[in-house]
Amino acid sequence: MAAEGRPIQVACRVLEIPESSYFAWRTRSPSPRSIRHVWLTDMITQVHAASRGTYGHRRVHAELTLGQGISAGHTAVEMLTRRAGIKGIVGNPRRKHLHQIPTATDLVERQFAPATPNNQVESQAVVYEQVS
Repeated sequence: MAAEGRPIQVACRVLEIPESSYFAWRTRSPSPRSIRHVWLTDMITQVHAASRGTYGHRRVHAELTLGQGISAGHTAVEMLTRRAGIKGIVGNPRRKHLHQIPTATDLVERQFAPATPNNQVESQAVVYEQVS
């Protein structure tokens, strides 16, 4: 509210907090957690940049924990990548199915449909005779 240009007294009254708490918050040094989050976000962006923008939060977490030995939870890495606006490439490159593209013409002129019903091609049986 104060960042929107509202008077601090009004914002504190609406939020039901003392004005001294607001001014104490403004002068307080950053917490250890926020310092670690800034450092971890920097490490996440380095790993993401090293992967040429392909790694998402799962692979970034694996690289941080297994590759660099940094202890970080997967939910923290997921949250920080989301806050930093980092996204990996989704999905695997797959072959496109070409169902609608016509194939080459049939040069052999094969007959796939019989001329009359129940007209099947009879196979010739090979008979071996024993010669004595």
